[in-house]
Amino acid sequence: MQTLSQAAVRGLMIAAQGLDDTPQPPATKNAVRSTLRQIHMLQLDSINVVARSPYFVLWSRLGDYNPLWLDELLEEGALFEYWSNANCLLPIEDYAWYRAGSRIIEEKRLAKWREEHPSLAERVMNHVRTYGDTRAADFESTDGKKGGWSDPKDEQIALEYLYFLGELMVRKRHNFQRVYDLRERVYPDGDKLPSVAFTDAHDQFVLYTLQALGVTKAEWIADYFRLRNKWVKASLQRLEKQNAVMTVAVEGWDTPGYLHPDTLQQVEAAAAGHIPQSKTTLLSPFDPLVWDRGRVRDLFGMEYKNEFFMPAAKRQYGYFSVPILYHNALIGRLDPKAHRQEGVFEVKALHLEPGVVVDDELVVALKATLQACARWHKTPQVIVRESAEPSLAKRLSD
Repeated sequence: MQTLSQAAVRGLMIAAQGLDDTPQPPATKNAVRSTLRQIHMLQLDSINVVARSPYFVLWSRLGDYNPLWLDELLEEGALFEYWSNANCLLPIEDYAWYRAGSRIIEEKRLAKWREEHPSLAERVMNHVRTYGDTRAADFESTDGKKGGWSDPKDEQIALEYLYFLGELMVRKRHNFQRVYDLRERVYPDGDKLPSVAFTDAHDQFVLYTLQALGVTKAEWIADYFRLRNKWVKASLQRLEKQNAVMTVAVEGWDTPGYLHPDTLQQVEAAAAGHIPQSKTTLLSPFDPLVWDRGRVRDLFGMEYKNEFFMPAAKRQYGYFSVPILYHNALIGRLDPKAHRQEGVFEVKALHLEPGVVVDDELVVALKATLQACARWHKTPQVIVRESAEPSLAKRLSD
């Protein structure tokens, strides 16, 4: 096989993520499920200045779709919620892999909590057994704590530990709050699944990562599922012996690129110059294409970081900086806010990367993307407040 250019790697990764410009039929609930299977997880986050991240990630790939479909798939048992690279929605088909062992959460620490808080754990479990669907808000505070993320009640902490231990599962979310029930009631088939070895689970997560990234450096594999580097190294050695992974040379890399054998045909086509092209879209900060900031820097040349934890005075790009994908490049970022009552999709600031040429093609594509995103948010009026070129803000606004 020919040596791959980094441009080819970018195109292959974009296509593997479902962000290429291949024409798509109108979105369906089944397409939501298929997209999750393709990227393997949707990271959950509560920030909602625009649509919350899991819904936004799907919009970037599917365009106009009904966000309720994702909620319905969770309630129907097609998805489950658990810790992957972070707290995520995951395909129910992968439940056995996650049950195989605490890849991220330290199992001993969880078991120790259970041993140190037997009465609290049993009281919460008895409540769930008796009443079924349970939220943290269903418990009155007995310890003076307010509840919530910053000051959790004891019962809230117990629910989360029991969730991580696998004794409870999330049946659904109500106003984005977890609703828990017993694992055997949420997923009664869970006990019928065959046991999976710890090493087999990690091998599977490495294979999933190769499918999701197209072609990747070994150092990028660990981040996708938040695996430890030593586990990834061991998995790659096992998988190479089984001919379950392949390698390719990439221009400018001093280590091989890894790929899944199922993508060999696409990789060979890209090496011959047939590189997938991206759609023009906006990406959540928690989109799997960009959540590995080192990969974004090395492959796409963008220095990207979250600024929502920073004091406003220290922010360079805005509270919720959203990358812009265009022609297989991250050409800039914008800071959006959906004003739902007013029907306005506000872009507080638009920043383009150095060297990006503002021509008619870019303006037309970006304006269409902003309008589509605004319509999906049901905030159809687009207002761009600020850009490096004042004329660009005016051309992109309604």
